[in-house]
Amino acid sequence: MTSLPTWIENRIDPPLEKKLAQRHVVEVMLEAERPFFSIHQLQALVGPTVSKETVRNRLNELREIDVVATETYPETITLYYIDHPESRWPLSPEGKRALARDSALDTLSLGDFLRLRNPAGIRTLVLAGFQLSLVLFSVGVVTWLFGLDAPVDATSDLVAAAGNLLVVCLVLLVAERVVRELRDGDHGSGSVTVDRFTPK
Repeated sequence: MTSLPTWIENRIDPPLEKKLAQRHVVEVMLEAERPFFSIHQLQALVGPTVSKETVRNRLNELREIDVVATETYPETITLYYIDHPESRWPLSPEGKRALARDSALDTLSLGDFLRLRNPAGIRTLVLAGFQLSLVLFSVGVVTWLFGLDAPVDATSDLVAAAGNLLVVCLVLLVAERVVRELRDGDHGSGSVTVDRFTPK
């Protein structure tokens, strides 16, 4: 068992009969070579048999006792870090540069997409679909208006493809929101609220 700093040992719960203990989450965060974690990254580190909801619950508990704090980047992604009392800012310059390379799509796995479990990644994908449908529609209309040398079928195919893509994106967006509402209703206290970090 890893020896934790005294300030953490004094705050965390003693080992209980839980699938994932607070101690294990903290040990994983301290031993990893990165200053911040998404829930998906922490789940991969603590073990594939532990659900994201369980990881989220332990992180919420650790936030309540000021062992872990959160930061968001971009606004829809919640990142967790050890809230060291001596630290005046959560991320080192290296951490900030690494964070800037992360995007919502970086955290979207196939499993999350199929189960609609990553709102930020899915919304980014939907936004890209909206933009692509607008481009296809615009090209089709411009081709038709200016009578460019393109078959009529090609023009109508572009407009039809834009319409189909728009419908798929709308269905995906609505489905993700419905699933999120149902999941939040089932787990209630398991949802994460974001507190903006204020330097000490």
